[in-house]
Amino acid sequence: MASKPVAPRQQRGAPIVGKQQKPTQAPGSNNRRALEDIGNRGNLHRGGAEGKLQTLPQVNRPLTRAFRAQLLDNAQQVNKKTVSVATGRELGVGDGPKAAKNKNKAVKPVKEVIVISPSTSKQTKEIIKSSSSAEDQKVRKQISTTKKGQEGSSRRKVKTTTSVLLNHDIDSADAEDQLALVEYVEEIYKFYRLNEEPIQICDYMGSQVELNEKMRAILTDWLIEVHHKFELMPETLYLTVHIVDLYLSMETVRRKELQLVGVAAMLIASKYEEIWAPEVNDFICISDQAYVREQILAMEKAILNKLEWSLTVPTPYVFIVRFLKASSSDQKMEHLVFFLVELGLMQYCMIKYCPSMIAASAVYAARCTLEKCPQWSETLEHHTGYSEPQLQDCARLLVSFHSRAAESGLKSVHKKYTDPQLSGVALLPPAKKLLGKVNNSKRGVSTRNSS
Repeated sequence: MASKPVAPRQQRGAPIVGKQQKPTQAPGSNNRRALEDIGNRGNLHRGGAEGKLQTLPQVNRPLTRAFRAQLLDNAQQVNKKTVSVATGRELGVGDGPKAAKNKNKAVKPVKEVIVISPSTSKQTKEIIKSSSSAEDQKVRKQISTTKKGQEGSSRRKVKTTTSVLLNHDIDSADAEDQLALVEYVEEIYKFYRLNEEPIQICDYMGSQVELNEKMRAILTDWLIEVHHKFELMPETLYLTVHIVDLYLSMETVRRKELQLVGVAAMLIASKYEEIWAPEVNDFICISDQAYVREQILAMEKAILNKLEWSLTVPTPYVFIVRFLKASSSDQKMEHLVFFLVELGLMQYCMIKYCPSMIAASAVYAARCTLEKCPQWSETLEHHTGYSEPQLQDCARLLVSFHSRAAESGLKSVHKKYTDPQLSGVALLPPAKKLLGKVNNSKRGVSTRNSS
């Protein structure tokens, strides 16, 4: 590609070569001035009545390291000149008869110390009067200490509430991860705990004419199987079960429409949680053509209107993630916790427990199953908000579901977690020690009451 010819640079005010000069406009008209040599004009500005070049005020430079060093060097040179002038006066140089009178008086040199803050980029001057070399050394040490402290504070350290209360800060490893939200994670989970009580589902099975607990367990078992076959996110499963329970607590549903409610609930949860949600045709095929497209969409609309489009709720999943982090768990323990919680999803009796209680009890039951020591720690108690005695009843139920999972007719969860990719946690022996501990305590209570 050929380069453009460069026109020779001409002097200012000279006529332009090769072009005809435009006639000058009359005074008072809109006379536009062309841009000229902006990069080479420096601090000059054309102003005044005669149009002469004037010097603009000097612009403050950013305080770089080199510029700071230059400022400090200039300050030291000013100090040296001040000391030399004061010494000359002591010797009587240039003062005549006044020098003899002030010969025996000690002159205190005035030193100017410049303290520069890198965070604010402002120049602060402090006039320090010193009369000895020892004080001068103290001033220099103070300046160096201030500079080191300011350089060290340029990178802000994140301190969470946990780091103050406990020696083991579970968020310290994620301090540099912006997605971990270390600065706000404590407030986020406080918000979850405040909002899990208003959404607590009441006992609704008595108001359902054609439904019972076994039908709900069959539906949940089928939804877990569909969720696993579609390879959906874990959040989708927990939100689906919550939508089903919440809708059944508000609306009476016939028996033949129960599966339709489950399909529409999973469709809604998939649209809320998934990046690529399954289509309606996928749910039609998975339900063996039991419902047509219009029925699924109509039920989806009915559920959303009944729930008033309120889908942002704290499910057990959000608490499981946090409590597993506080437990310093490995992959096997994570799989075991999710196995226990999914077993609890199928049981209607678990709706009386709030999501955080279910998650904390699953972590406690998993630690007892794997014989972790200690079974419950101060770190877990702080982050979960539950003590070990508070978790006994809920954990005992989860362990009892684990002990009956292999013999149950609903085997979707058990079959899912026998997979070696999920550490085969369904094949682990349940924590019978936990069941024995609770049973022994109940026997002691009954013996006391009888006596």
